[in-house]
Amino acid sequence: MNTGSDEPGEVAMAADETKADGATSEQGLGSKAPEFIKARRALHLSWQVGIFIIGLAVVVLGIIMLPLPGPGWVVIFGGMAIWATEFVWAQLVLRWTKRKVTEAAQRALDPAVRRRNIILTSIGLVIIGALVGVYLWKFGFEMPWKIKDQ
Repeated sequence: MNTGSDEPGEVAMAADETKADGATSEQGLGSKAPEFIKARRALHLSWQVGIFIIGLAVVVLGIIMLPLPGPGWVVIFGGMAIWATEFVWAQLVLRWTKRKVTEAAQRALDPAVRRRNIILTSIGLVIIGALVGVYLWKFGFEMPWKIKDQ
């Protein structure tokens, strides 16, 4: 059994990590259909059409949920994940989206950004409080069901 090196302090790498030229970044692209489906052209084409239709239905459902109550974006990304089981373009879009979401999460955790967001939120709340105060001072506080017919 080869542990990778006789030098102390060096760590052996797994065989799949030693691929050169970024081959690991392209790993996993392509159809995830079972081999017996990929072996028959007509069956594979009908499998792809079925996956596309199911993914399209889920994405359309997510788009409908955007203005309505429901997890619209989650459903849209679920439809993209369904497409990614069969189509390389969807796999690349999901990888790009995951990378952007991870970058945004890292920026949001940055202390300077958090401090800025807290300051802006506080300023916004003070402005809203001042506007509500001016409205109540000018018009008073009267419940809608106590308004007299005019």
